[in-house]
Amino acid sequence: MDMTKPITLVVGGPAVGPGDVPVLCARLGELHAEGATEVVCDVGGVTEPDLTAVEALARLRLTARRLGCRIRIRHPTPLLHRLLAQTGLAEALGEPEEREPALGVEERVQTDDPAP
Repeated sequence: MDMTKPITLVVGGPAVGPGDVPVLCARLGELHAEGATEVVCDVGGVTEPDLTAVEALARLRLTARRLGCRIRIRHPTPLLHRLLAQTGLAEALGEPEEREPALGVEERVQTDDPAP
């Protein structure tokens, strides 16, 4: 296993159930035992996020911290990102690699710019 690159842990979906939490934490422990020091949780498949998904990510973060491992999330849906932000976990899990623009922010186009 190449430890120079982060290892990806896919968190399946569309929802995360309470029984998934210990399984995900155990898998993180296995990845760490194999030498992983940085794990990226791909949560793109979690299309119906709720507080159980937030709890799962919080527990994964605690598990990673206990193991001395770094954890980040990738591909959160806008709803999951909002839930993480509202619970204060977005920052704790690292800035998501891909996210939607902030609500209320609009791009403006300058009319004097030449067309591409």
